Amino acid sequence: MTHPLVQLGLLGQSPWYDFITRDLVRSGELARLIREDGLKGMTSNPTIFEKAITGSSDYDADIRTLASRGATSAEIVESLMVADVQAACDVFRPVFDAIGHGDGTVSLEVAPTLAHDTEGTIVQAERLWARVDRPNAMIKIPGTREGLAAITHCLAKGINVNVTLLFAVSRYREVVDAFCRGLEQRAAAGLPIDAIHSVASFFVSRVDGQANAALAGAGEAGAALRNQVAIANAVAAYAAFGETLLTPRWQALAAKGAKAQRTLWASTSTKDPSLSDVLYVEALIAPDTVNTLPPETFRAYADHGDPHVRITPATEADAARTLAAYDALGVGSLAERTAFLEADGVAKFAESWQQLLDRVEQKAGTLSDRPVAG
Repeated sequence: MTHPLVQLGLLGQSPWYDFITRDLVRSGELARLIREDGLKGMTSNPTIFEKAITGSSDYDADIRTLASRGATSAEIVESLMVADVQAACDVFRPVFDAIGHGDGTVSLEVAPTLAHDTEGTIVQAERLWARVDRPNAMIKIPGTREGLAAITHCLAKGINVNVTLLFAVSRYREVVDAFCRGLEQRAAAGLPIDAIHSVASFFVSRVDGQANAALAGAGEAGAALRNQVAIANAVAAYAAFGETLLTPRWQALAAKGAKAQRTLWASTSTKDPSLSDVLYVEALIAPDTVNTLPPETFRAYADHGDPHVRITPATEADAARTLAAYDALGVGSLAERTAFLEADGVAKFAESWQQLLDRVEQKAGTLSDRPVAG
């Protein structure tokens, strides 16, 4: 019997790992996941690095060395993240070379405090891309309104981009436009676009958290839609992806070698214990997609996943009806809920980022016996 995660790959969905630690890479476990479980990529975020760096002593020697050289806590953190991403990229490089299309990549996010700073995002994205110096790296940029211009700029410069924190289909369409503009600008400058890789990370389960709260007072009609809105919202995004591929604009780019910006499903762990722990994996299997899985969801799917393509024209029509039914209940617009989730996502990542800086500053001071600037 084919391994469920390997089968996902055969169906056109790439399983990625939403997790990174130094030990995972150095111990050989990452290589094993690639070899035995069909792992095809990796993502990180400030919360993941906060737990990795402050939750073990694996980084202490580097923190001590960098602090002794007078590095600030922000400089120390960036150096630690870059080193981990470089090492992971090297492990994934055979996957990247063999498969292409953006698999075998490792994503590193700009500081979330820059989510509403276009120029600051550009400066840091270019620096991170240069420091990692791997063709299979991706720089994560939040898909905020201010992030759109940064996304276009970075793609035009040849930087692989993972657009993160997407909750609304309307914003996703804006991201697709920013992606196409970046490739068009690069092509107009006479530069190749066939080696640019990008994904659009659409967050799933958090939408149900918001929608379910709104539906709680809507009686039986609301109960019937519970835990269905997030999947419908994601399926609508995938339908928009399919529409993009049919446009003359995209076909002109594809004729020049452009690779499609795949839809990546993020936030796919199940928050409600009464639901299947692989609900947001099973429901969103489709060609030309990625699902980045936290370790517990990755293990669960490896154990009891049932991989079949589940986004079809019929399920896209069902999703449209579900979203229309939600709107008809008058419990508040989904646009308001997704706008809140974007702002909340930025705030939570910024909080993790500040906690990471504070903890590294404290640890550096202890390890080096000298004060470290924030």
